[in-house]
Amino acid sequence: MSETTQSGLSDNAAGGIAYITFLPALVFLVLPPYNTSPYVRFHAFQSLLLNLAAFVVEVVAGYILGLTRSFFPLGLNTVWPVFDLIWLIFWVVCVIKAVNGQRFKIPIFGAIAEKFADK
Repeated sequence: MSETTQSGLSDNAAGGIAYITFLPALVFLVLPPYNTSPYVRFHAFQSLLLNLAAFVVEVVAGYILGLTRSFFPLGLNTVWPVFDLIWLIFWVVCVIKAVNGQRFKIPIFGAIAEKFADK
């Protein structure tokens, strides 16, 4: 899995870097030789899906918290750090697994990423 490309970046390193933000993931999906590697494509797509889901949940949760703040001053604010912790755990596990040459599939997102990566 750790084949080094002409740029000197292995597939494992590219897979791990894809999780840093959505930008490297997009770059790896566009630029050769990374866009031809199913391993890098899988991690790039899974990173994009994870970031998209985190964005949507943050926006929806922020809206709900804003609406309910007057009714539940402290109750719902404890949900926010729990979501952030879960997202951070998924992110760290994905980065570590990618750097070690493994395809860690996040439930739901992993299957979708695998379908896109193998096309």
